[in-house]
Amino acid sequence: MEMTVQVTIDCSDPQRMVAFWAEALGYVPEPPPGGHATWRAYWAAVGVPEAELPDGAGDIPESIIDPAGGGPRVWFQQVPEPKVAKNRWHFDLKVGGGRDVPLDVRTQRVDAAVERLVKAGATVLRIKDEPDTGLYAAAMQDPEGNEFDVV
Repeated sequence: MEMTVQVTIDCSDPQRMVAFWAEALGYVPEPPPGGHATWRAYWAAVGVPEAELPDGAGDIPESIIDPAGGGPRVWFQQVPEPKVAKNRWHFDLKVGGGRDVPLDVRTQRVDAAVERLVKAGATVLRIKDEPDTGLYAAAMQDPEGNEFDVV
């Protein structure tokens, strides 16, 4: 049996989340299928009732895809309620290269990614700097407060 995986993230502002996570993951906004001008036009063509689409839904891409085709599709589902608790899961953005890469090189790579992501709208929660164990990582939040790590 063939299976694919989609990660769905509830949010209040899909456009902002698409822009941030496309930058963070190296993904691209997913184009509408079948030559439709927008996702809203596609959904209308397949019979989704207008009443089921929030204002602005489908006017801009609400999902991102890995341009190389290796990673899962990520869909940002607009919901009315805000995030109120800590995530039960999170992304680890592994930019350092792993334990075979010298700690000083991993530190530089993590710091460069953190700087890029802060410019894109992320917030640094804390830096995990444990040279005795060879760990250097940043705990961060995306623009809507979802936690993730840069390692």
